[in-house]
Amino acid sequence: MKQTVLVVGGGGREHAIVDALSRSAKVGKIYCAPGNAGIAAQAECVPLKDTDVDGLLAFAREKAIDLTVVGPEAALAAGIVDRFRAAGLKIFGHTQAATAIESSKEFAKELMFQRRVPTASYCTFRDYSQALTYVRAGSLPTVVKYDGLAAGKGVVVAMTLEEAEAALRDMLLDGRYGEGKVVIEEFLTGPEFSLMAFVSGRQVAPMVCAQDHKRAFDGDKGPNTGGMGAYTEAFAAGRSGLSFISDADYGFAVTKILQPVADAMADAGTPLTGVLYGGLMKTPDGIKVIEFNARFGDPETEVVLPRLETDIYDVFEAVACGGPIPQLHWKDESVLGVVLASNGYPGSYAKGAPIDIAPGYAERVYHMGTKRADDGRLQTAGGRVLMAVASAPSTPEAARRCYAAVGQIQCDNLFYRRDIAKFVL
Repeated sequence: MKQTVLVVGGGGREHAIVDALSRSAKVGKIYCAPGNAGIAAQAECVPLKDTDVDGLLAFAREKAIDLTVVGPEAALAAGIVDRFRAAGLKIFGHTQAATAIESSKEFAKELMFQRRVPTASYCTFRDYSQALTYVRAGSLPTVVKYDGLAAGKGVVVAMTLEEAEAALRDMLLDGRYGEGKVVIEEFLTGPEFSLMAFVSGRQVAPMVCAQDHKRAFDGDKGPNTGGMGAYTEAFAAGRSGLSFISDADYGFAVTKILQPVADAMADAGTPLTGVLYGGLMKTPDGIKVIEFNARFGDPETEVVLPRLETDIYDVFEAVACGGPIPQLHWKDESVLGVVLASNGYPGSYAKGAPIDIAPGYAERVYHMGTKRADDGRLQTAGGRVLMAVASAPSTPEAARRCYAAVGQIQCDNLFYRRDIAKFVL
């Protein structure tokens, strides 16, 4: 009997999860709450917010859902996994306590220092004046991070004292993201990359690496965003999935970063039971942690999951049930994705701009923030709107295919970066 699955969330990450589940021989019906206009082509969308734990639990019971897969960090932080498990329902994701690895940067930093996981030095502040004094006495650039969840936007790399002061005012005085607490970190240099792993207690099953592009504009200019594109490379670049990350680097990241964190969480009685995302940097002093997330990265998921050959339902179920994680097998190909975002993003932006995707569009397109108008026409409904994704035997060919696909998407209110994977092209 095929399984019925509920995916929680409504962005590009969830579209990629739904797409992967649709390729599973084990899966029949897929629901997605709330979903979006693109997800609706592969799953039945349910008008429930991802943080409506009561509504989602009632729906899962009503539809006899076999497995729920949680996408967004906000749902995890709201305790959805705890509630579903207490009700005897199978769910993939971390408990509320385990989600602290993402929901509190201070918690994550303390854990890393306890377990000697390499990361930047730091100091935590609630008081604006004390934080400002610390920044003025230190060196620039410096990194200012909001302690809690901020949809991937609560990080400022301050190149000047004025930028640092503005970030501190934003986070500690103006309450842009909520209750104010900041972590001020040492500035590190080197290329960043993302390494995600399925984790079940002390079991760590690493995925291939990807590189995200956070800045809004070409040449890594402009403000930080949730991510404007990503890529992962064929195995000619090494087993890591990125040509600048050697096999030794990859092994170090798994054994000296991800595994110690999984062990620490298990030792604390809050084992990880979902995805551990390592935002890492290859510094002149070796691999160091920039941040951890408690879920699939977005947009990295959209380029990593298309490479997964192992049935993803088997992986999700194993983690949800605490069983052994199946061996992961990956396609030997490069995958590159380009995000199309609303003009003005990550600041204020308009919604409702019509989108036309050319007939015969040949590549993948994951919807991140779209809806259908009353007349059925596709419209923008978010900051990041679409992600065009292409696979090929090499990264240059994947880039060529992807940018050709972007040219088949017409909308007057979208922009995108033209230099995704610039480090290897």
